[in-house]
Amino acid sequence: MDRPPVSPGGLSARSSRPRVPGMLRNLFRPDNRHALTMGIILVMVGYFLFALNDAVAKMLVASFGLGQVLVIRAIGAFLILVPLVRQQNETPFRHVHRPLVQMIRALLITVDTLLFYAAIIYLPLADVMTFYMAGPIYMTVASHFLLGERAGWRRWSAVLIGFVGIVIALDPSTSAFSAPAWFALVGGLAYALTLVLNRFLASTGDATLGIYQGLATFLLAGCAAVFDWRPLTLSQGLSMLLLGVIGALAHLVITRSLKLAPVSILAPFQYTLLLWGMAFGFLFFGDRPGSNMIIGAAIIVVAGLFISYRKAQKSEPAAQADLPAPLP
Repeated sequence: MDRPPVSPGGLSARSSRPRVPGMLRNLFRPDNRHALTMGIILVMVGYFLFALNDAVAKMLVASFGLGQVLVIRAIGAFLILVPLVRQQNETPFRHVHRPLVQMIRALLITVDTLLFYAAIIYLPLADVMTFYMAGPIYMTVASHFLLGERAGWRRWSAVLIGFVGIVIALDPSTSAFSAPAWFALVGGLAYALTLVLNRFLASTGDATLGIYQGLATFLLAGCAAVFDWRPLTLSQGLSMLLLGVIGALAHLVITRSLKLAPVSILAPFQYTLLLWGMAFGFLFFGDRPGSNMIIGAAIIVVAGLFISYRKAQKSEPAAQADLPAPLP
């Protein structure tokens, strides 16, 4: 039997070389000693991919109808989600858990997606993302009324300060106080409500939730696409498919990060979306955020971070819903 060549130290060359695939797998295991570091790296990569996805979407919706873009985007997401559901042996359409809540959630996330895409047609990426970064503020209010979660005066003060930041970002004295700004604001609220509903659907797998969401988007956006379908080239069609693929991959990356590090540690990194939004907005579209938007964004971020800090200080369990990880 042939043996592998022996290295000078007496060990075979095959055994002296690290097995790279195995090493990579071990890095993403929750019991790995670098799990916390890998979790932080993955969550930052995930939000980078989401921001990149949004930049590509902004380019496409400038030339095509929202319905058309979202229909093809949903197909792209299915390319990732369907094999994942099969691999995890999930059965999305058999014994649906809380079907009414699933329907409301899928509808809300579809409305959120439509409003987000409508807003980025007219507003810079960073401006739209600013309103979505108010998610922890909305969630504090919604959780109080829908889940009965109690918050002290410090958190309610942070909520009020956060709303002041939203008003400053809206800049009522200028044209920024417009329909596109309200699209982003209401879309951010719809998304925050879906995060609250996620608490009721903890037993439903992420891939299954993605299937429900993608199907709702495909059906509703398809109705709009019938009236506004425009000719497109192969490269444009592939770009729209890529939106769904990147979105699905980004979600999977963030989901993996949640298995490696606590939500309370990862939550602050969601605000890197703003930095990427500003960077991509400037590089691809020449956008420069105004002073009101910067001040408002800073207030919203500080308020959101304080809310997360108070939850951790009170030893309240942090849930995956506290870390926005939009499904594709």
